[in-house]
Amino acid sequence: MNHGSRLQQRLAAAALCCLVSSSTFAQTAPASQQQTAPDAPAAQQASPPPTIAQQNAAMQASAPSVVPFHVELPHSHNPISPYTPSTAPSLNLTNSPRLQQLIRDGKIYISLKDAIALAIENNLDLAYFRYNMPIADMDISRTKAGGQTRGVNTAVQQGTQGGFGSSSSGAGSASSGGATAAGAGGLVQSTLGSGTLVNSFDPQLTVQSYVDHTTQQEPNVFSIGVPLLKENTIDFTTQYTQSFSLGTNIQAGYIGQRYTVNSPYFAVNPNLFSDFQFTISQPLLAGFGFGTNERYIRIAKKNKTLTDLSFKAQTIATITQVENIYWDLVNAYQDEVIKERSLSYANQTLDDDQKQLELKAIPALQVMKDQADVAAREGDLTVAKAALRLNELLIKNALTKEIDDPTLEDMPVVPLDHEGTADDNEGKAAEALIAQAEKNRPDVSQDQIAMEIAQDNLKTIKNSLLPSLSVYGLYAGTSTGGPANPYCSLGPENCSTTLPPDFATTLQNTFNYTAPEYRVGFNLNITLRNRIAKADQFRAVLEFRQNQITFEQQKKTIRLDVRNSQYALEQARARVDSAQKAQDLAQKTFDITKEEQQLGSKSSYDTLAADHDLAVAQSALVLAQTAYEKAKVDIDRATGTTLDHMSVSIDDAKAGVITHTQP
Repeated sequence: MNHGSRLQQRLAAAALCCLVSSSTFAQTAPASQQQTAPDAPAAQQASPPPTIAQQNAAMQASAPSVVPFHVELPHSHNPISPYTPSTAPSLNLTNSPRLQQLIRDGKIYISLKDAIALAIENNLDLAYFRYNMPIADMDISRTKAGGQTRGVNTAVQQGTQGGFGSSSSGAGSASSGGATAAGAGGLVQSTLGSGTLVNSFDPQLTVQSYVDHTTQQEPNVFSIGVPLLKENTIDFTTQYTQSFSLGTNIQAGYIGQRYTVNSPYFAVNPNLFSDFQFTISQPLLAGFGFGTNERYIRIAKKNKTLTDLSFKAQTIATITQVENIYWDLVNAYQDEVIKERSLSYANQTLDDDQKQLELKAIPALQVMKDQADVAAREGDLTVAKAALRLNELLIKNALTKEIDDPTLEDMPVVPLDHEGTADDNEGKAAEALIAQAEKNRPDVSQDQIAMEIAQDNLKTIKNSLLPSLSVYGLYAGTSTGGPANPYCSLGPENCSTTLPPDFATTLQNTFNYTAPEYRVGFNLNITLRNRIAKADQFRAVLEFRQNQITFEQQKKTIRLDVRNSQYALEQARARVDSAQKAQDLAQKTFDITKEEQQLGSKSSYDTLAADHDLAVAQSALVLAQTAYEKAKVDIDRATGTTLDHMSVSIDDAKAGVITHTQP
């Protein structure tokens, strides 16, 4: 193999390279951190529990300034940072100091506002969802480099045990639109994001260099001039490639080579070679324009908005669950008080009747009836205490990051609010509530954004139907150099050379138009019948029609949800009124029976039965009041006013630390 064929092979194998762009996308990964203040010592004094404002002040004094738990990878001038791994801060599973501030005398005294504040700071459903926001930011960073969006799981978590109730279905459905638009498709793939190939917007730099030495026996010394042909090659190749949002692609490449040989038949030794090429190409049909090449960026940004809305839906769902748990706790707490009072009265009656029996003023059967009644009421109290312990455990589970501490796990919880505040939604007309829901509910905005994504997808996927037509231009400069071979045996007329003797001059000639090459052309690629692109485009239209149906169905669902919540609230209010009347009547019956007992016209057993009826009526009233409070919670969820009604800042929920004073 002669030197000319070797050189041609090396030149044919060299790749074209790209020109350095003015913009580069480098990354750093500052650790976005969720701040949690250290635990404060428990307050054991018997003073009143601190107000929300006092708790917030203490939290802000003990906690450093909060960094929002979302960040996009910024540009960095550190050349190493794009190649170093990023990490998130370790989990902090310590409960917020607010919990210790509510402990007095071995009990947790908690109001509804306290419960909501603790949920924002400690609830694991919210803590889990906060990671979705930096995930959405990373998706934006990925698509800005030309990568496909991976989507974000925006399904609302319903992991708070005991808080499902009537509001769980509504809260869960709030994420349906966002999850469909932002999440993955599974086996059935969507046409969302389909279209022509989007090349990477991150510049690609390739560098290759080698030193090669070859010794080869020659069977015919006359053909090469030496029995052993020795070749030394030093080669350097680099190329740079970058694509842009318009579809433009540029390549710039350079090859430099030094070749020496011991053959006397070469006039130039060493032989120097330098080659530079620059190519720019631009698609004119398929793949042209910002619309098709930035489609992933637009989807990722829409998904980020969907993620923010889904976090609001998650916050509403979590607060709704916590409110339901709180009112169940209030119900269990009051029911235990009722059962204890009822048992106490039964024991007092039994004690009085036993004294009467000793005086032989009443028959023994009366005492036996009293004992049976006491046993029944003891059973009722045992059930009520067990229900209270369960509800205490459920609310501690909802309001803490961990409850492994046996002291905390067994600590009683005393609810301070036994009645909720007035709800502005009560008494409003149905159409006003529906308008409020369409304005405030996150799922309404999610569905609107999903429709926008689907409409934009229709526009971009049309581009993939077009043939592929691109124009390109090339400029190349080539130069050869090297000194005359001092051992050249070809004769004086063949051993002389006019080439530049050094590599510096050879390199200069590469770029000074000594031996330039120009080329302008086009590439046309037409897919005959074009069935794949045609099917995908028409499927996108059909999926858009399905999205329209889903959008209309969601509006109907919202109207039904609001009306259903309104009817439930009216029914709950009516049950409270009825239960209140029943309790008042039972109280009057008990009072009259007791007076008649004192006058001798009624027995203690009659009074005990009247007291039992009173306890049943009181429990029914407490249960009706609990259902009424939960109905108010549900109509707030249905109309999207939960955060406003409970004075919850969505920024605080994102940060996981209460910084805004709650009234």
